[in-house]
Amino acid sequence: MRIIAGKARSLPLKTISGLDTRPTTDRVKETLFNMLNPFLPDCHFLDLFAGSGQIGLEAVSRGAQKAVFVENGKKAAACIEENIQFTKFAENCTLLRKDAVSAIRWMEGREDFDIVFMDPPYDRGLETDVLRALSSSAIIHEGSLVIVEASLNTDLSYVVDFGYEITKEKAYKTNQHIFLRFIK
Repeated sequence: MRIIAGKARSLPLKTISGLDTRPTTDRVKETLFNMLNPFLPDCHFLDLFAGSGQIGLEAVSRGAQKAVFVENGKKAAACIEENIQFTKFAENCTLLRKDAVSAIRWMEGREDFDIVFMDPPYDRGLETDVLRALSSSAIIHEGSLVIVEASLNTDLSYVVDFGYEITKEKAYKTNQHIFLRFIK
C-alpha cells in the first residue's frame, strides 16, 4: 500500500494485519481519486472509519488543505498516527479516536468539510446512522460531497430523505463507491 500521486507519491504506508480493516487496493484508489481530483485542491477532507488513513493521506498528498481521520480501533489509530508522521503531513492532519457518530457531534462548530469519505464495515448498516448524523450537522454544507464505500448489495436509495442526492455509483468486483451530494 502506498501514496499513488502528489507530494508524497510512492511513499509506502503501513497497514494493520488481520481482518479488522480492508485496505483499498491501489487500482480502486486510483479510480476513486481520478473522480475526486477536481474537488481536492484546498478542500477539507473527512476520512471516517479511516483504517490505515490511506484515503485521507492520498487526499492531502493531492492538494487537500486538511484531513481529519476518525478511527476508534486502537491498532488502526496507531497505524494512522505512524502514517501521518511518516508522510510528514502532521500540520495538515488530525486524528480523532472516536466512533464516527460521536466524532461528528464533537466536531460540531469546530470543523466544516467539503469531502467526506466513509468506509464502514460492510453490511452492518452503520452508514445509515452516520449519514443521518452528517445531514443534521453543520460539519457539512450544501454541496459537500460524501462518498460511501460499501458492499455491492448496499442500497442507499433512502438517502434522499436525509437531504442527499446520489450523483454517481461506481461498482468494482467486490464493492462499490456511492457518491452523494448534500443538497438540503
